[in-house]
Amino acid sequence: MEDQSEAGSPRIRVWSVSQLKLSAWMQFGPMKNERTSHLKEFYSLLGQLQKSVHGPRRLADCKGQMSWPLRGVYFFLEEGEGRTDTGSGPRVVRVGTHALQAGSNTRLWTRLSQHRGQKTHGGGNHRGSIFRLLVGNSLSNRKGQVIASWGQGSSAPSDVRAGESGLEKEVSRVIGSMAVLWLGIDDDPGPKSLRGYVERNAIALLSNYKKQTLDPPSQAWLGQYCDRERVRNSGLWNSNHVDEVYDQNFLEVFQRLVSEVEDAT
Repeated sequence: MEDQSEAGSPRIRVWSVSQLKLSAWMQFGPMKNERTSHLKEFYSLLGQLQKSVHGPRRLADCKGQMSWPLRGVYFFLEEGEGRTDTGSGPRVVRVGTHALQAGSNTRLWTRLSQHRGQKTHGGGNHRGSIFRLLVGNSLSNRKGQVIASWGQGSSAPSDVRAGESGLEKEVSRVIGSMAVLWLGIDDDPGPKSLRGYVERNAIALLSNYKKQTLDPPSQAWLGQYCDRERVRNSGLWNSNHVDEVYDQNFLEVFQRLVSEVEDAT
């Protein structure tokens, strides 16, 4: 890059090594070996978090009366989905949070219960949970029995919902069998919340979308049948943030948050 000197002749700007690394990171993201190392650190921190909160918990077994933080970020683990490049153990298949709009009163457990569905009859509302929508889409595609109304609109009349009830119950069974780990972050609702920062950077770190693949999903992973390319190619039950580059400082922030939970227990 050139600047003009006082005499009008071009002057070469000298970039430091750190500036060059930051520029390359912002344009191209981390190198594969860097991302591998960062994923190992991320999972190590999740291991510490697991000990602190005595998790994860199988979602179908969860109740609102259990001890939950008011707000936080959650991480889903799915049976049969393991890590193959960054160590051993289950891989994270979904990251999410809640209350990203100013004034929202949604609590962590409220959001998790929306994903789980109704415990009494096993149904649920995929129009209130993108996680349920994606899982239901994949289930119907795998069976070759697509329900035309699935995912259409923010509400539906009772006769339409009745036609979707069988699939809703299957979705509840699949998601309910997953384990959930949570990180309490009780900041104010809003788009600039720390929870939103953790969510999008964790997704960007875990996602394989248009990146070299690390800890790929198994061939039997249900998400392989999703009609959304971002789900299939990221290996996550997420479609937002999978194409983004995670912040270089993310793991420092994440470590501090995990340590705060550890110190409070």
